[in-house]
Amino acid sequence: MSSPHRLRWSLALLALAQLIFSLDLNIVFVALPEIGADLGFSGQTQQWVVSAYAVFAGGFLLLGGRAADLLGRRRMFVLALTIYAVSSLAGGLAGSPAVIVVARAVQGIGGALLLPSTLSLISTLFEEGPRRNRALAVWGGAGASGLTVGALLGGVLTQAFGWSAVFFVNVPLAGLVAVAALAVIPRDEREAGTRRFDLPGALTATGGTTLLVFVLVQGPELGWTAPAVLVAAVFAVALLTAFVVVEVRGADPLMPPRLLRNRSLAAGVAITFVYMATFGALPYFLTVLLQTVHGFSALATGLAFLVPSVAIATGTQLGERLTTRLGPRRALVTGFVLGVAGTAVLAFGFDAGRGYLALVPGLVVSGVGQGITWTAMWIAAAAGVGAREQGVASGLATTTLNVGNAVGLAVLVAVANGTGAGGGRAAVLLTAAGMLAGLLLTRAVPRAVREPVPA
Repeated sequence: MSSPHRLRWSLALLALAQLIFSLDLNIVFVALPEIGADLGFSGQTQQWVVSAYAVFAGGFLLLGGRAADLLGRRRMFVLALTIYAVSSLAGGLAGSPAVIVVARAVQGIGGALLLPSTLSLISTLFEEGPRRNRALAVWGGAGASGLTVGALLGGVLTQAFGWSAVFFVNVPLAGLVAVAALAVIPRDEREAGTRRFDLPGALTATGGTTLLVFVLVQGPELGWTAPAVLVAAVFAVALLTAFVVVEVRGADPLMPPRLLRNRSLAAGVAITFVYMATFGALPYFLTVLLQTVHGFSALATGLAFLVPSVAIATGTQLGERLTTRLGPRRALVTGFVLGVAGTAVLAFGFDAGRGYLALVPGLVVSGVGQGITWTAMWIAAAAGVGAREQGVASGLATTTLNVGNAVGLAVLVAVANGTGAGGGRAAVLLTAAGMLAGLLLTRAVPRAVREPVPA
């Protein structure tokens, strides 16, 4: 067992790594116009700066989770940060569209290895209960805040130093955390016995999920009947079907089906999907409103995200307290109720005739609900899972998180584009309705967590 002092430093590094990961989800949005203009992207291909990251991050998450279990969580954590640093350097130095898209794809793979290894390290270093809840709140606060702070930092860096700075900032941060992890985070323990790596499961899951995310991300851009989208959809279904068959029949599967008998994990996985399809989509529409409708600069847009960032960070800490005192189910109910109410209020600020102040009440209430839900859903997803399988459980939950974001954005962007001038408001109201589905899912979270399912 690690000393309390070492555990505190480990948690600080894990939270910083999560902040780096979350920052990158939104940091590029505000720099995208400058990237497109400087490197000569066409309007359609410019979106691949964002899409390449999303597609590969989503496709490799389950593989990254299982690799953490089998190859070592600290080892994968350091490898992921190294990949992140090198690909970020390549992205900042890119002089052509092809180079920056490839760099973003590799960065996405690094993110897919980083997120589940970080989450599983927390779940194994801190025992289940109040200590793990508190650790997840610190980690969750860094991650949930990063979703909005990314827009702020992206605006500041882009305006002060140019678009390349949003990539270069990752290099020293990721490098420092990787080096510090070798000194602070406990070594990976060798396990007795031999555990095989499920190569057929890894290939079918990674290929199928990557193609699925490609379809969801590119469908709105290329059109749902475009040949590339249709072919990718067919192969995604085929590979994911093969994955299910391989996992059911395999002796040591990549994603053991019996894990889904854990109600808390199964419910947590479903809730991460809804969370990112709803809460996770709001920053996109807020960015479009501020920059396109209200004419905010990149810096002003970033500063506007300070309000939701503080609200989300506050919510993550409330989520830990509520979960510890009342259990994850009641905490999730509270988070989604606040999310529905706050997002509905937020929708009324999506009007060209209203200013930023009209958005603030909704941003605060929705942000607090978002933070509570973020912390509580990870606590639920980690509960009752044995230490040997925390990585794959984290990989499963983060995969649905990523797919949920792709599905949510695809649906909501289609609604926004298809409803004329009030499209942004319609999309945000639909987001509030989607949160009601999350509220219903909380009924599946058990009141009391059972013992881990035997491996």
